Amino acid sequence: MKAINVCPATLKPGYSGYSPRAVKLLFDGVAVSPFIDIDFEKDRDQQQTKDNMNNMSISGAQEKFAAVIDNGKIRLSHEGEQATYVLKPAPFNLSLSTRKQIPANEHLTMQIAAQVYGIRTAVNGVCFSRNGQPVYITKRFDVEGGKKNCLQEDFAAILQMTEEGSDSNYKYHGNYAQIADAIRKIIPAWMPQMEQFFRMVVFNYMFANEDAHMKNFSLVKKGKEYFLAPAYDLINTCVHIQSGSDLGLLDGLSPDIEKSDVYDKTGHPCRLDFERFAERIGLPKKRADMVLDMFMEIQEETYDLINRSFLNDKMKRSYKRIIEERKERFIRG
Repeated sequence: MKAINVCPATLKPGYSGYSPRAVKLLFDGVAVSPFIDIDFEKDRDQQQTKDNMNNMSISGAQEKFAAVIDNGKIRLSHEGEQATYVLKPAPFNLSLSTRKQIPANEHLTMQIAAQVYGIRTAVNGVCFSRNGQPVYITKRFDVEGGKKNCLQEDFAAILQMTEEGSDSNYKYHGNYAQIADAIRKIIPAWMPQMEQFFRMVVFNYMFANEDAHMKNFSLVKKGKEYFLAPAYDLINTCVHIQSGSDLGLLDGLSPDIEKSDVYDKTGHPCRLDFERFAERIGLPKKRADMVLDMFMEIQEETYDLINRSFLNDKMKRSYKRIIEERKERFIRG
């Protein structure tokens, strides 16, 4: 059994299982084992695993599995049973040499977003399969008390972007200003939601998430009100593969704003570009500067979380190097 010395959710040191705070937030106060009786590497061809994966309605390239808590254990949900959690093991695509590090990467990046940058994220952690491999676990924010409590719609759907109307890469088309315009149109009290969205866009750039596409931003509807969904699928993609684009959408921040000289010359945006983007989406300069100032230096807490994460040592070094490179790009303008 894998030895644990930090909380598998909050990464706080001194815990051999989930900390009290993690138990409260992630498992609604129920004590849960961080070990699951599944080996996805061996069991992926088993019928239960196939059926569970096929029943998931959440889109995405990485395999996702519906799960529930049962007598203090995490298990796959049965057919017709309301799932309350999603499990994401290492992708089954064997061509990706660093694939087994992906669950720990996503967990770390989500924790940095929440703990250091105050981004509202889907509650998450890791658990461990029979072979000791980390498996990312996230609590479904659209389910409460065992029932769906809100409707979730991603911005590909909101902006009517479909594979039929475009191509298989439809979710990467467009720009972030389109999402901002939809937020202003749909949410009456849009300013706080816009600031959160802006913070997410800057974070994705600074932490090298080159997969921040239209389907990775959503609105949730509770009753008659819409809200920006908590951040999800945050990951430093560049430690695994480089797409050649700093941003997840092909048209970048916005076609309506002039690029900085730095952006024009290097192909990489800097702070000035995000200042212009904030103005374009209607965020007051004072609020935008408050967000941008947070990214001018890498906080020591970020390094602490990286060091305590479940990434291996090589990946920890790569993760640090990449975010340091992004920070240098950012502060040039």
